[in-house]
Amino acid sequence: PYVGASEYENQGERVVAGQRLMQAASDIFLGWQRVDGIDGRRRDFYIRQLRDWKGIAQPELMVPRGMRAFGEVCGTTLARAHARSGDRIAIAGYLGRGDVFDRALTTFAESYADQNERDHQALVKAVKDGRVTAAQTEPDSS
Repeated sequence: PYVGASEYENQGERVVAGQRLMQAASDIFLGWQRVDGIDGRRRDFYIRQLRDWKGIAQPELMVPRGMRAFGEVCGTTLARAHARSGDRIAIAGYLGRGDVFDRALTTFAESYADQNERDHQALVKAVKDGRVTAAQTEPDSS
C-alpha cells in the first residue's frame, strides 16, 4: 500500500527481475510460473535450477584471515548489487562527499556486533542454566 502497484503481474517475475538486476550472471533456468494449487488458490512462483554445483563457503571452517577475505567478498558483492539496482549518481548525491554515512555505518556495525555478543552470552547462560539444550556437531564435509 505504500509504494503502489507492482509493475509485474506475477510476483515470481518480480523476484526474477530483481535477481537478474543484481547478479552478474543469473541461473539460465531462472523463470516464473503461476499455478492453481490443489486448494484452488492461485500462486506465483519463481523457478531456478535445483543444484547449481557451485561451491559454498563454510565460515565455521575459516581461520580469521579467510573469514576477513570472505567478508570482503560479501561486502563487495552486496555493494555491486546495490549499485546495479539503483541510480549511482542519485545514490552518490544522497550520500554526499563527507563521511557521515561511513561513520553511521560503522556505528551500526559496532552496535550490531555488540548485540550479537550479548545474544551469544545469553545463549551460553541459558545452556548453562539448563533452559536450552545444545549439542556441538562436526561440520558437514559434503
